Amino acid sequence: MTEPTRVAIVTGGARGIGRGCALELARRGLDVALVDLLAPEMVRTKGEIEALGRRCLTFEADVAEFARAEEIATAVEAAWGRIDVLVNNAGKAQPKGILEIAEEEFDRTIAINLKSCFNYIRACAPRMQKVGAGRIVSMSSLNAISGGVTAAVSRFAYASAKAGILGMTRALAKELGPNILVNAICPGLIQTELAKNHVIVERGAELARNGIALGRVGTVDDVAQIVAFLATSEPCFISGQEFVVDGFQYHR
Repeated sequence: MTEPTRVAIVTGGARGIGRGCALELARRGLDVALVDLLAPEMVRTKGEIEALGRRCLTFEADVAEFARAEEIATAVEAAWGRIDVLVNNAGKAQPKGILEIAEEEFDRTIAINLKSCFNYIRACAPRMQKVGAGRIVSMSSLNAISGGVTAAVSRFAYASAKAGILGMTRALAKELGPNILVNAICPGLIQTELAKNHVIVERGAELARNGIALGRVGTVDDVAQIVAFLATSEPCFISGQEFVVDGFQYHR
């Protein structure tokens, strides 16, 4: 009997690392549902996934809203019968320091970067349990470990949210095991649309020369390959772990 096609949901899947992960999962035979607020970019990524011979659904949504996460999980299950993989990639920078940031700005940073992971795991985990297996990969950050630098993307609120993902990953690996594997990725400096705006132009060349052992800035594919491995490798004896993908940015 033919094995059913596996199904993935990727939040923040319209562009950048999320797009790279969605495309790599499609190359490995998964159908992919994209969640993002960037509707035109989702249309482009959907076309790229379908060009690889896989099905794609798109959902315009604010990942901070739990009710919307539940609606999307229900719709994906209704359309394709299962959910096997969740990639929590959606995130947002916060450039303000502790003496500048307003309470609502801090709350929004936590909601988008951390609570969104709760939203989609809570919505998808019961459906993975129905299938009897699942893979959850959440995008943390090197800043969760290092505390960040003065760059706009890595101030304290962002670092706090991304550190929370690591604790959530370890706790849920215990709670959802043995059949659902839960891991996190901690990218360093990766050349994405967001990083181009805030970091690459100012710091990329310097870090590539003096701060990154592999001598270059990371690419979306560097991250996507690790995500796809964690999502698809069989057998897999890895859960509750954080994977730093930074070319060894050794001056942390």
